[in-house]
Amino acid sequence: MTLAEIAFFGFSALAIGASLAILLTRNVMYAALCLFVGLLGVAALYVLAGADFLAITQILIYVGGVLVLLIFGIMLTHRAERADNQKVNFVLTKHLNRFWGVMIAVGIFGVLFWVIFHAQFLIIGSYLPTEPYPNRSSLRGIGMHLMTTHVWAFEVAGILLLVALVGAAYLAVQKEKHN
Repeated sequence: MTLAEIAFFGFSALAIGASLAILLTRNVMYAALCLFVGLLGVAALYVLAGADFLAITQILIYVGGVLVLLIFGIMLTHRAERADNQKVNFVLTKHLNRFWGVMIAVGIFGVLFWVIFHAQFLIIGSYLPTEPYPNRSSLRGIGMHLMTTHVWAFEVAGILLLVALVGAAYLAVQKEKHN
């Protein structure tokens, strides 16, 4: 077993373990921290797959933006009526229709299991580069495609984002004038 295969299985186990911890914990803050570990594990899998742009995007958007916002939301929604700090962020759930939920989950798992074992995947060692950092970069390829074949879509997306920003600023100024 090569080092790349060991890293792949290690990061896969890390992401799956963190996902299971999210499902099994009742503390929302612990679930958010496990989500952090899971997202970093997925980003490491992107790096191993040679998708450096997706890895950086995963870290910047999901870990740096969404997860930080989620953790601030958890920390700022403190309930004062509970005296015990250990039970502040617990999610109280009722188990309604547990049988059907388990049956649907087992069905989805069965379908995904069948698809994985009947798909024609490449063997992990056959497409890994021999050198640690290959000369080709997916980031450069994405940049070349954005500036050549997809330049029209790139410009339209930029104009739409500019219009949305100007509209949000206009609405904020109008709201401030009325208050």
